[in-house]
Amino acid sequence: MATQVFNKIHFRNLQGDIFGGLTAAVIALPMALAFGVASGAGPAAGLYGSVLVGLFAALFGGTPTLISEPTGPMTVVMTAVIANLTATNPENGMTMAFTVVMLAGLFQISFGFLKLGKYITMMPYNVISGFMSGIGLILIILQIGPFLGQASPKGGVIATIENLPQLLNNINPIETGLAVLTVVILFSMPTKLKKIFPAPLVALVIGTIISIVFFSDIDIRRIGEIPSGLPSLQLPYFTAGQLQLMVVDAIVLAMLGCIDALLTSVVADSLTRTQHDSDKELIGQGLGNLASGLFGGIPGAGATMGTVVNINTGARTALSSITRAVILMVVVLGAASLTAQIPMAVLAGIAFQVGIKIIDWGFLKRAHRISWKSAIIMYAVIGLTVFVDLITAVGIGVFIANVLTIDRLTQLKSEDVKAITDADDAIILDNDEKELLDRAEGRILLFHLSGPMIFGISKAISRQHTHLNNYEVLIVDLSEVPHMGVTSALAIENVIQETIDTGRNVFLVGAAGSVKLRLEKLGVLNIVPSENMLMDRKQALVKAVALVTSDVNINDPIQNGAKGIQSGIDNIIK
Repeated sequence: MATQVFNKIHFRNLQGDIFGGLTAAVIALPMALAFGVASGAGPAAGLYGSVLVGLFAALFGGTPTLISEPTGPMTVVMTAVIANLTATNPENGMTMAFTVVMLAGLFQISFGFLKLGKYITMMPYNVISGFMSGIGLILIILQIGPFLGQASPKGGVIATIENLPQLLNNINPIETGLAVLTVVILFSMPTKLKKIFPAPLVALVIGTIISIVFFSDIDIRRIGEIPSGLPSLQLPYFTAGQLQLMVVDAIVLAMLGCIDALLTSVVADSLTRTQHDSDKELIGQGLGNLASGLFGGIPGAGATMGTVVNINTGARTALSSITRAVILMVVVLGAASLTAQIPMAVLAGIAFQVGIKIIDWGFLKRAHRISWKSAIIMYAVIGLTVFVDLITAVGIGVFIANVLTIDRLTQLKSEDVKAITDADDAIILDNDEKELLDRAEGRILLFHLSGPMIFGISKAISRQHTHLNNYEVLIVDLSEVPHMGVTSALAIENVIQETIDTGRNVFLVGAAGSVKLRLEKLGVLNIVPSENMLMDRKQALVKAVALVTSDVNINDPIQNGAKGIQSGIDNIIK
């Protein structure tokens, strides 16, 4: 039972797992502080979230080496949640925001139990790229105020853009200099050095030391002392007027967390040559966010940077993530006072750099070369993400992308709907079948379909049938159709019914398996005589030729190719 409930943990790789967890914890500390401050919940909330999400996702998740913690995308959404709820309910807004985190966790657990993991990330890359780049832009914009040494304007992205002239006029040169120095260190630090000392930690330490040594007598905004000890329990709180908004926010957080985590799980799989359990991972992520919300932490998800570092330093089981959580818990319990002197501008610089890295620069440069339609969708999703909201951006982006994909598939599959009255190269026929069609002299219409028949093919079916209407016998060949949608099945029914209504004969060939079951449930098989439902196209052609020709040679081996066809032809001639 334990192997089913808990993540993969063993002690055969003890050194690698402990060293991986230690390294991941060193990286997580500055990021947790930065995201906690950026969200508006405070640095302590960032640390609590990093510990709790990481611990529960490690214990109950489905990716052994995944590091889960507050991430840029989750922080952006949480920032908006806190801003909206504290604006409408200043007294209980923060508690309501943590309730949203709990709801998000419950949604993620539900997704896992419903086995929706494999569907979560099934969206076009241009949509994923668009909303990730949009989130990166939001994170950058929201850091402009702290980067310039001032508090972020209330009202999010729009308010920050509107107040940009005022922010620039009131710039704090010292804090801005510290923020710039932080970004420079993060981008210019040599790769070899980064493998030994995590760049965010180096920037945090250097920025803090400079602020203490050179600017101790100047009023610089700092984190201040974080309360030590265990976090207090945050009981769920909501109001009837805000419940709908809270549920929507929770769904957005849950979906974003699922996408973030599962995409990172794929990265972990590629590095460790393993296979994660998507549904189990969603349950672990949900339990982590539920616990984080209960104890006043911000939400988190699978973090790519932490996961890659964890694996590259030797981690192979969830023991590494547990080690990381324990180390951070020690900081929360006893060493939180050491963070008091960290300048807010340094944390803003770290978050600013994260926003730049989230933007999908590689795809932005190439999208227009690949497809202008794909590029337009991506830019539209970016705009909607930044200026409207994430769920609208993803919803509209996925809808448009799917419509374009279906249109393209329909164009391609329409080529597999062919109607011929004489032997040509449109359909591969053997010599006997060609001879039979030629003998019919255009009075037999062979309607051949191949491949999956999706709903968009219905127009092609109707168009092909309408185009050729001078025939006496219709043969509908479904022998190469593995799947048929309801709409296409109804289109076939219309073709068959119209043919029968005009007094002509219909043969149905090759309907088997799910295709036959679909036609049977729709009642299509009831309108075709049972003797005209065959599995062999040549047999159908022989019977059709017997119906339309008066010079039937009953000794012709082609006409007698199917068992029992002799008696059928004799009856038709009589």
